Amino acid sequence: MNFNHFDEHGHAVMVDVSAKQPTLRTAIAEAAVQMSPELLAAINSGGMAKGDVLGVARLAGIQAAKRTPDLIPLSHPLSIHHVAVDFEQDAATGVICVRCTVRAFERTGVEMEAMTGAALAALTIYDMCKGSDKSIAIGQISLLYKEGGKSGVYRRDTV
Repeated sequence: MNFNHFDEHGHAVMVDVSAKQPTLRTAIAEAAVQMSPELLAAINSGGMAKGDVLGVARLAGIQAAKRTPDLIPLSHPLSIHHVAVDFEQDAATGVICVRCTVRAFERTGVEMEAMTGAALAALTIYDMCKGSDKSIAIGQISLLYKEGGKSGVYRRDTV
């Protein structure tokens, strides 16, 4: 397997994308947050001491996507054109699915930005709710979809 973040001496390098043509790039990532159905009901009713949990988590995810190059050492600084953080809930199981979509007209993909946004939104949910229940768990963070660039379209097999 070829790892392009290392030079011929094994030193970490930022991949040179200067010769690539910019294209519209889109990525969607998700993270699952598991909690009790009672805690999820409290979030939805506005009953949390720290305030609007999902509103703050949405802002944290957007900010995180924009700050990805500050957090992941070899990530390229990108001019991001769109970030959205959305939540799907299952009241019966107490799961919040955090979904982050990122779009940019760039030379390299926005997968890391989408995954960072989903992860930080999930961590923010935990942070805002940990006073009520420390057993909240953040599940798998995964790339669901990407398009743009030479590798084309990727869709995660959900089966």
